[in-house]
Amino acid sequence: MNIGVISDLHVDLNELAGEPPIEEALLAVADERGLDGLIIAGDISNDMNRSLDVLYWLKERCGFPVLFVPGNHDYWSKDNGIADTWHIYRQFQTFDGCLSEKPYDLGNGWVVIGNSGWYDYTMGEPDYSFADFERMHAMDRTWQDSVYVKWDRSNRDIHRYFYERMERELAEHQGKSIVMVTHMLAHPYFKVPMPHPQWSYFNAFLGSTEYADLYRRYGVRYGIMGHVHYRKTYADEGTEMVCACLGYRKEWRNASAVQEIRDCLRVISL
Repeated sequence: MNIGVISDLHVDLNELAGEPPIEEALLAVADERGLDGLIIAGDISNDMNRSLDVLYWLKERCGFPVLFVPGNHDYWSKDNGIADTWHIYRQFQTFDGCLSEKPYDLGNGWVVIGNSGWYDYTMGEPDYSFADFERMHAMDRTWQDSVYVKWDRSNRDIHRYFYERMERELAEHQGKSIVMVTHMLAHPYFKVPMPHPQWSYFNAFLGSTEYADLYRRYGVRYGIMGHVHYRKTYADEGTEMVCACLGYRKEWRNASAVQEIRDCLRVISL
């Protein structure tokens, strides 16, 4: 079973006149690779409705499972003006491939467990205090989740919410072969390397080092993540981790979306 892994499509930001939409380019590459499933680890767009449209479009045309966890940009919903992030969260759950609180059984002993994850500042540098990170602003730059994401609780508390639900689902499926998916980083290997003048602060908003403990305790076979716009893999204590972010067009090496997705997409064979 060949499962394609990708994240950070940012379809609304990456559209270009004369080029196929990003979702069409992704479908073309999925057909080329002969996939049996697709995992999108968040950040399809800046709007819930657009992200859901892409998911349903892919589902209708792929002929195989399309699995997804929302990224922070998916929660922004900049175009439709929805201010309650929990409402957006529940709307994503209506898509049957959304993994939030809904593990997906692939058969043959494999299960995919996932949610957005969140950040608790553990990936930030010790030069900054908790109060510094709570401001979500430094060096004349504001982390935009503070503007567009409204959970009605602190970042640490929403991290705990996702962490505890992930742990519960992992415990329920212990003994199976597990693919764990988050949008946020789950291992410090993937954060922006230090020293770096800005990311010494902004790494704090990339994820949590606590998720790697779940990998170890529950024998996770594959850890899928996104968010940082890297394309890296890393193996640690039996878990193969994959970060396969398409990212922004300005970061691409190819003018063609199809070619860039060919370079970005990773395939795990189960």
